[in-house]
Amino acid sequence: MPDTNKLSRRRFLKATGGAATAAALAGCTGGDGEETTTTESGGEETTTATTTEEDTGTELSGSVFNRILSGTITTMDPVAATDTSSGIIIQQVFDCLMSYPNALPTVENELAADYTVSEDFTTYTFQLADATYHNGETVTASDFIYAWERLAASENSRRAYFILDSVGVEHETDGEGNYVPGSLGVEVGETETELVVNLSEPFHDTLEMFAYTSFAALPEGVLGDVEGYDGEMEYTEFASNNPIGAGPFEFAFWEQGTAAAVSKYDDYYGQVAQVDNVRWQVIEDDTARYNYAMNENADYFGLPTAQYDPGLVQVESTDEYGREIGQYGPVRNGQTLNYVGVPTLSIFYVGFNMEKVPKPVRQAFAYVLNQGQMVSEVFKGRGSPAQLFTPPTIFPGGAQAANELIDSEYPYNADETDIQAAREVMEEAGYGEDNQFEVQWTQYNSNTWEEMASILRDQLASAHINMQIQKADFSTLLERGRNGQLEAYTLGWIADWPAPDNFLQLLNPPQTDTSEQGPISYVNWTSENGDAYQQATDAYQQVVNNPAPTDEAQQIRDEAYVDIETANWEDVAMLPIYNRKDETFWYDTVNIEPFGGMGPSRQKLNNVTLNR
Repeated sequence: MPDTNKLSRRRFLKATGGAATAAALAGCTGGDGEETTTTESGGEETTTATTTEEDTGTELSGSVFNRILSGTITTMDPVAATDTSSGIIIQQVFDCLMSYPNALPTVENELAADYTVSEDFTTYTFQLADATYHNGETVTASDFIYAWERLAASENSRRAYFILDSVGVEHETDGEGNYVPGSLGVEVGETETELVVNLSEPFHDTLEMFAYTSFAALPEGVLGDVEGYDGEMEYTEFASNNPIGAGPFEFAFWEQGTAAAVSKYDDYYGQVAQVDNVRWQVIEDDTARYNYAMNENADYFGLPTAQYDPGLVQVESTDEYGREIGQYGPVRNGQTLNYVGVPTLSIFYVGFNMEKVPKPVRQAFAYVLNQGQMVSEVFKGRGSPAQLFTPPTIFPGGAQAANELIDSEYPYNADETDIQAAREVMEEAGYGEDNQFEVQWTQYNSNTWEEMASILRDQLASAHINMQIQKADFSTLLERGRNGQLEAYTLGWIADWPAPDNFLQLLNPPQTDTSEQGPISYVNWTSENGDAYQQATDAYQQVVNNPAPTDEAQQIRDEAYVDIETANWEDVAMLPIYNRKDETFWYDTVNIEPFGGMGPSRQKLNNVTLNR
């Protein structure tokens, strides 16, 4: 995860000569908007290994919707969570101004009953819904001021840049560029339930960002980790045992490394939950997770790739969002499961430290990598091949425009393995049988990704490249990246907001410099190692300079997005592999709407019903 909380993008660009605007940095580790890597189940890797399959003894009264988490929960604090497992539960307990209904990439009102926007797109005025927290207190504008101050200033916040830089809420900074506590441009309007938000300049995905749980409402003063508030409870109690939100479910329990649960909130202002409880068993081991599901201890779950058979999928329909809906099976226990496969807004890729891996070597990788082969043979069809860093559903002009650009301009023979071209580009650079280039490939501890690496290694051997495969845990991989110690590496990115700049910021050359604090990616793209460095830099600056939600600004951004993609094709800073398809399975005991492209962690569960 890039250490972006220590150095805001605004200050980073100032230090590197860029302009300061709010079209900004996004997330980091596994989950929404996040740098991640893939497990064999298609989920996110985590760094904690202690889990158990045994059920907790904690009793729940009433109906229970049973699920599985493949990663360890770390916190219940919305501003501290950066992992998917925590985020899934936080999504049920806390509400924001906006939400992604069933995780579709279009926001709707949540705690905002209504809103208006000024003509210059810098002032948003929200009328809050008549809602209460789980402790019975009314949700007010002052609560948001307090909650967002925590997001900006609390020592527990891991997402300060979301509000200060991504959205760009007005605020003051000191002589070193640090946020001045209490200076946020957020205020109570004409009534206690009117919230006024002032931005330093327009940002085209403001409402989308306000759907992120980091911006959730909290009872004013519940914690004392920001100036001016003593706190009603200790931080560890709130973050572990008593998180108080305004969502459709109340926190029930969390047993570290074992299980967690939430229970319906009867006084919820929206649709009161149809199930009494939702319970998650934490199981990181693939085989144990599969056995738990096959024993019907879980109602709704993913399947590890090792136990997944694409031949058992029967797609009955594909909707306008590209969601494949159908059945899967019969499985080991004789049941036929319900199935949904969703092209989530994600990209998984190979990154190159361009200071250590010369351009001919990077091009050789691009020539031999057959994305279609990898998706089909290694990932068992659980995604779509990618030649662009932007997911096709949010590419300017959509998937058709993305395919047309690839067909006309992609220089490395899409979905083909061209060893001859790889050999030629290496030999032109002076490499040969007696002068091979040695490159270190670093990846997470995943058998699936190691299988892909082995295929690449064998192909590259015919192009005078000796690739050594090294595995590391997730935190070690990221630390090496920040320190400029990687050569070739694999990671992924999942959307914070559904726009190309959320992805293409990783290809903004000034933000890839590992000698600076908080690089967002680890490729060290400079004019010395990339012919298209200036093209990418200028294009991203166009994005930065045109952040407004207007057609004119959007057109400029769209042209710049394409320029960034083609610059990356020229210099191969990052080599896209695939866009993940998240697949979920469930028994007939459950009625649930398919989730959308923002991913299953963004789906609230108050509309789920059980047939038992």
